[in-house]
Amino acid sequence: MRPCFRAPFVTPCPYLRSGKSDWGIRLMDNSHDPLPPGQTGLFTDLYELTMAQAFFRQKMFAPATFSLFVRNYPANRGYLVSAGLEDVLDHLAAFHFSQADLTYLRSTEIFTGDFLDYLEGLRFTGSVRAIPEGRLYFANEPVLEVTGPVIEAQMVETFIINQVNLQTLLATKAARCVWAAQGRGMSDFSARRTQGIDAALKMARCSYIGGFQSTSNVLAAQRYGIPPAGTMAHSFISSFPDEISAFRAYADTFPQRTILLLDTYDTIQGAWNAVQVAKELDESGNRLLAVRLDSGDFDSLSRQVRRILDEANLDYVKILASGGLDEYEVDRLVRDDAPIDLFGVGTKAGVSADAPWSDMAYKLVCYDGRPVMKLSPDKVSPPGAKQVFRFQDNGVWSHDVLGLSDESVTGAEEILVEVMAGGTPSAAKPGLPEIRERLEADMQRLDPRFKALHRPPLYPVQISPKLQRLTARVQEQLAEPE
Repeated sequence: MRPCFRAPFVTPCPYLRSGKSDWGIRLMDNSHDPLPPGQTGLFTDLYELTMAQAFFRQKMFAPATFSLFVRNYPANRGYLVSAGLEDVLDHLAAFHFSQADLTYLRSTEIFTGDFLDYLEGLRFTGSVRAIPEGRLYFANEPVLEVTGPVIEAQMVETFIINQVNLQTLLATKAARCVWAAQGRGMSDFSARRTQGIDAALKMARCSYIGGFQSTSNVLAAQRYGIPPAGTMAHSFISSFPDEISAFRAYADTFPQRTILLLDTYDTIQGAWNAVQVAKELDESGNRLLAVRLDSGDFDSLSRQVRRILDEANLDYVKILASGGLDEYEVDRLVRDDAPIDLFGVGTKAGVSADAPWSDMAYKLVCYDGRPVMKLSPDKVSPPGAKQVFRFQDNGVWSHDVLGLSDESVTGAEEILVEVMAGGTPSAAKPGLPEIRERLEADMQRLDPRFKALHRPPLYPVQISPKLQRLTARVQEQLAEPE
């Protein structure tokens, strides 16, 4: 197996090295909110607004707690990666209805004038407790809980699920790819086939959290401070009279960051042409960084290309593979010890192809001090604000206990922390390097059995006796005839 190393085709980014950021100052001078300016309030399902008007008419403004969780794992998942919290907090901090929003709502003739007047001054004033981004969590554990006046806490449901569901899926997929690569370099090549601009940006961010080194998405690189990476397309090669002319043109333009795409015509002949250009670069005091395989049998081709490079004394030239890869194919190539040093992962990771959705739910668990729950078959939601208590043994997690937020459990780490109070974030915004390091540390503490790419066992999550008693009591109360 070849030694691991950092991808040579990335551009270092000073913003990433500093990791400095807070809730008022972005890494770059632009908003992360995907919504057009002034339209934060309208990104919601209509029934959130109709319920809000009914609450308003009934003068129901008491505090409510909603819990966000995934009921069941997507296929072949044994863990989930918390992601999307930054966007949620940005959204809540900026939440409002603009005059244009109110004009539109008035035009629907659904809402009363006094309710629209109420919306004009509405802001999110509640609190949020959450599992920080980059940390691992498990099915039925709340990744986030929102507490605030019921209208405020209810109305933000759509945005919260939209962002956390997507980014959890993408960050989890990226972490699985990194686990499969076993130290080889990984880059996000997914932008062109994700479902829209926002999804492409979020994939780049989530892939970096998951352990990727770089992204091909230049806007994401600028926005989030991620190193950009890229090589060339087949169209570049075919626009020249012959392949070696294209190689020479690229090497002449980028002598210190040349990576050559081999498979436009014949991969093996492309490798020999790359050897010629590498020798020419060496004579000018530069080095060919890597060659790229984008189609065919990666295992067989990488071995042939590696042999050609090594026989030409070009053992320093790396091999990058891209095209149709996901964690399953990367795992197969790594297990077979294919001499591939870098992987560019695109479509299948960017859309989480084998698990593109989860049954993430945002459920009311307490209203006006009264624990509540849902009893629908297969959709039971335990009552009360929660806490996740995590235990470890010799540096490896042994189990979690799902309990109530006011419990105290000796010897356990409390996973949910306060991240917003009074509508204002509670602490400085962590930089991506810090979030990435959280995930790396959590992955080290997770038993490898639960990282398996196929049919991992269920991580043990127990229910505390206090939560069991509360659940039983609320069920009995709900079963009593009125």
